[in-house]
Amino acid sequence: MSKPLIAKQTPPAPRIKNSLPNKDAPLKEDIRLLGRLLGDVLRDQEGDAVFEVVETIRQTAVRFRRESDQQAGAELDKLLKKLTRDQTNSVVRAFSYFSHLANIAEDQHHNRRRRAHLLAGSSAQPGSVAHALTKLDDAGVSGATVRNFLKDALISPVLTAHPTEVQRKSILDAEREIARLLAERDQPHTPKELRDNSELLRGRIATLWQTRMLRYSKLTVADEIENALSYHRITFLRELPALYDEIEAEIATQFPTRARQTGAIAPLSPFVQMGSWIGGDRDGNPNVNAGTMQHALQRQSTTILDFYLEEVHALGAELSVSTLMVSVNAELEALAKSSPDTSEHRSDEPYRRALIGIYARLAATARDLGATNILRHEVGPAAHYATVAEFTQELQIIEDSLIANHGAALVKPRLSTLKRASQIFGFHLASLDMRQSSDVHERVLTELLANADVEPNYKQLGEEQKIALLLAELHNPRPLYSPYSSYSDETNSELGVLRMAREIRQRYGARAIRNYIISHTETVSDLLEVMLLQQETGLLHQLDPAHTSAKAVTNSELELMVIPLFETIPDLRAAAAIMQQWMALPPVARLIVEQGRLQEVMLGYSDSNKDGGFLTSNWELYKAEIELVRVFNTAGVKLRLFHGRGGTVGRGGGPSYQAILAQPPGTVNGQIRLTEQGEIIASKFSNPEIGRRNLELLVAATLEASLMPNTAVGKQAKKLSEFEQLMDGLSERAYQAYRNLVYETPGFTDYFFEATPIAEIAELNIGSRPASRKSTRRIEDLRAIPWGFSWGQCRLLLPGWYGFGSALSAWLNDGDAKSKTQKMTTLRSMYKEWPFFATLLSNMDMVLSKTDLAVASRYAGLVTDRKLRNSIFKRIVQEHELTSSLLSSITGAKDRLANNPLLARSIKNRFAYLDPLNHLQVELIKRHRSVTASGKTTEERVKRGIHLSINGIAAGLRNTG
Repeated sequence: MSKPLIAKQTPPAPRIKNSLPNKDAPLKEDIRLLGRLLGDVLRDQEGDAVFEVVETIRQTAVRFRRESDQQAGAELDKLLKKLTRDQTNSVVRAFSYFSHLANIAEDQHHNRRRRAHLLAGSSAQPGSVAHALTKLDDAGVSGATVRNFLKDALISPVLTAHPTEVQRKSILDAEREIARLLAERDQPHTPKELRDNSELLRGRIATLWQTRMLRYSKLTVADEIENALSYHRITFLRELPALYDEIEAEIATQFPTRARQTGAIAPLSPFVQMGSWIGGDRDGNPNVNAGTMQHALQRQSTTILDFYLEEVHALGAELSVSTLMVSVNAELEALAKSSPDTSEHRSDEPYRRALIGIYARLAATARDLGATNILRHEVGPAAHYATVAEFTQELQIIEDSLIANHGAALVKPRLSTLKRASQIFGFHLASLDMRQSSDVHERVLTELLANADVEPNYKQLGEEQKIALLLAELHNPRPLYSPYSSYSDETNSELGVLRMAREIRQRYGARAIRNYIISHTETVSDLLEVMLLQQETGLLHQLDPAHTSAKAVTNSELELMVIPLFETIPDLRAAAAIMQQWMALPPVARLIVEQGRLQEVMLGYSDSNKDGGFLTSNWELYKAEIELVRVFNTAGVKLRLFHGRGGTVGRGGGPSYQAILAQPPGTVNGQIRLTEQGEIIASKFSNPEIGRRNLELLVAATLEASLMPNTAVGKQAKKLSEFEQLMDGLSERAYQAYRNLVYETPGFTDYFFEATPIAEIAELNIGSRPASRKSTRRIEDLRAIPWGFSWGQCRLLLPGWYGFGSALSAWLNDGDAKSKTQKMTTLRSMYKEWPFFATLLSNMDMVLSKTDLAVASRYAGLVTDRKLRNSIFKRIVQEHELTSSLLSSITGAKDRLANNPLLARSIKNRFAYLDPLNHLQVELIKRHRSVTASGKTTEERVKRGIHLSINGIAAGLRNTG
C-alpha cells in the first residue's frame, strides 16, 4: 500500500548526522515532515473529512497510475464528480501545495549534497568553475588566457514574462521562509529547538494555506516587472557579486604562478550581467509601450538604488574607524570633508563622514531617477551622481584607504561586494531589451514614407527595391516624420517607444537599453527598417567627420544594436545568407566596426519547434549556428548568439550546462545570452544558493565551450561529418511525421483545443500577453509558449519527442536486417561520441519520463468526437511507444533517467501527488465547458480550481514554462 500524504501526528525526531546509509534519506525525511505539517494544517483549516477525501483520491490515483487500472479510473471519476465546489478547491490546493513543498525539500537537498562534496574536499564538481578551470589547465590553457578572455566576455541571463507564469510574489516570499526554516534543521539543535522549528514551519505552511494563490484580476506588465524584481532582491544582488569573488579565488588557486608574479589579482570585469524583456517586449503584447518601458527602468533603478542605500548605511555603521587609531589617505580625507555631516561626534571618523556623503549623493540620484519613497533620509543635501562610475570611484577611495592603513580585513565583508554590485548593476539593474515584429516596422515605415511623399506604397515593393530605398533614406538627414501630419495610433506608439529608449539611455546610462530585437526576421530590409526608425528618433547619429579622423571608416553611430530573431524552420535556413548580405552593406559594415566588430543574432527555439518538431528544430538550429560561424569568420566579425530558450525541452529547455557544451564549435566564444522564462525563473532563482549554482553553471559552460581546444580533426572530423549527414536525413523524416500530425491531419486543431487546457489558459489571469497573436483557433497563430505549456499540463509533452520514433524507424527499416544492425551501431556511436546527439537524447529522455499516457488518456476523453479522439490519440500512443523503444535501444538503458538518478528520484517522490491534480483538472474542465456550452457563466470557484490545478501541475513538472 502506498504511503499516506500525511502520517499520524508524532513528535519531530532530531535529524541523524553522517550516519544515514542512504544519502537521500534526509530528503525523504524533509518531504515526510512537510507533508505531515501540511496535513496538520489541512485538518485544522478544513476538517478531517476533507483530509480523508484527499487521501482517498491520492491512493486511487496511484493505483490508476501504476496499474492502468480501469476500475480505479472509474472510481476516480465517481470520487471527483461527488466533490462539492469548495471541496474540489481544497483538494486541488492540498496537492498543489504539496508540489511546492516538495520543490523546497529538493532544493534544500541539492544544497545539502553540494555542501557535502565541498566538505569532502571535492570543490571541482562538473559544472563548477573550479572544474572548468582544471580542465582548461590540463588542456594547456594559461591563466593569462582565461583572464584576458573574461575581459571581453558577456554572459547574460535574460528574464522574460510569458502567459504561463503562475507564481505570486506573496507565495514566493512564504516559501522562501519555509526554505530557510528547513535549512536550519541541518544544524545541530536541541529537541526543544527542533520542536520550535517545526511549529514555525507549521505556521508558515498555515500562512501559505490562508494566502490567495490566484490573481483575481488580469496580470499587468507592472505586476510582471515586480515579480522579476523579487528575484533580484532574493538572489542576483548578492549572489552575482559573490560569484565573482568565487571565480577570482578559483583563478588564483588554479593559476598561482600568475598571482605571485603580479602580486595581486586584478578584479574581473562585469562579464555576467542581467537582462530583461519585461516592459520592453512589444511583440504580440499590446500592453507594452513607452510608458511601460519608462516604468520598468524606474522600478529597476529604484530597486538597485534602495540596495545601495541600505548597504552604504550598514557600511557606515560598521566602519567606525577613528583617526586617533590609524591614518587615512588624503583622498579619503577630502571625501569626508565634502560630506554634509558636520557632527563633532564623528570628527575623528572620516569613513563614516565619507559614507554619509555618499548616502546623500545616492539619495539625490534616486530622486532624480524617479524614486518617491526613500525610507531613511539623508543628513543634508548633496549633488547627485552623474554616472555610476562616480559612485564606484568613491567606494574605491574608501577601499584604497583601508588597504593602505591596516584595514584590508574590513574591505571584504561588505565594501567589496557593494563596489562589485555597482559595476555589475549600474543605476539600471538589468539591460532592458526592446522587441517588436518586423510586420509592425514595415507598416510604420509604409505610413511615414507615404506621408513624406517618398514612396506611396513601400509595403508592396520588392526586396531589392526596399533595400535601395532604405539605404538612400539612411544617407538622407531629412526626417520623414512631420509634427504637422497625422499618423495612426500604431505609428505614434512605435515612434514614442523609440524616443523613450533614447531618453532612458540618457537618464540611466547606455547599458540600460542596448538591444533592439526584430521578431520574424525574414529579409535584410527587416533589419534596415529598424535602422531607419532609429535614425528618425535620434538613436542613429551621423557623426561629425572632424571627430572621427582616428577612425576614418566610421561615419555614424547606432545606439541600439539591431538584432535579427530567426524563429521558424525556413527563417533558420535563411539566417546565414541574410547576415552575409547584411554585414556586406557599407553603412552596416561601418556600424559593426563601431560596435567593436561584434554582431548579435537571436535564435528562436519555441517557434521552430512548433513549426517543425523537436528533432528538426534542434537540428536546424545546430546547422544555422554552424553556417553563421562560417559567415561571421569570413567577414571578420565576432558572433554573439542569443538563445531564445524556454522552460520545456520542446522550447529549448533542459540543463543549460549541457546545452552550452553541446553547441557547435566556435558558436560560444565568450559571448552568450539566453532567456529564462516562466516557472524556470522560480525554479532556478527563488533559492539564493540554487541561484548562484545556476549562474556558476553558465560561467563554467561558457569557459569550457569557448576555450577548450577543438579535438574534431582528422578521422574524428570525418566521422562528425558523417553524423551530420545522417542527421539531415533523420531530420527530414521527423519533420514530415510531425507536420503530418499537427498541420495536415484533419481535425487535429479541434483535438488540441479540446484535449488540452489551452482555452482555459487563454481565459485565466496568468499573464499580460495574449495566448495567441490573432483571434483565431489556427495553431500557426498560437504563441509557442502556451502551445508547449498546454501539452505539459495534459502530461503528453508532445513537442519534446514527437517524430523521433517515426524518423529513426523508417531509416532503420530501409534495408535488410544486417543493414539495420549496422545502422543501430552508428546511432549508438553518435550517442557516445557527439555531444549534440547525446544532449538531444538526454533531453528527450527527461521529457518521456514526465509523459504519462494513462493521465493523457483522460484528457483525450474531453474530445467530444469519439472517432477523432481515438484516431489521433492512437497515433500519439504508437509514436510514443516507438520513440521510447528506440531511445532505450540507442542508450542501452531500459529505464528512463538511468543516467539522471537525481531527476528519477524527484519524479518518484512527487508524481504520485501530481497525478491527482491532473485528474481534478480534467473534472473541472468538464464542468466548465458543459456550463459554457449551455450559454451560462461558470462559477468563479470552478475557474479558480482550474487555475489552482495549472499552478500545481506546473510546479510539479518544474520545467513547463
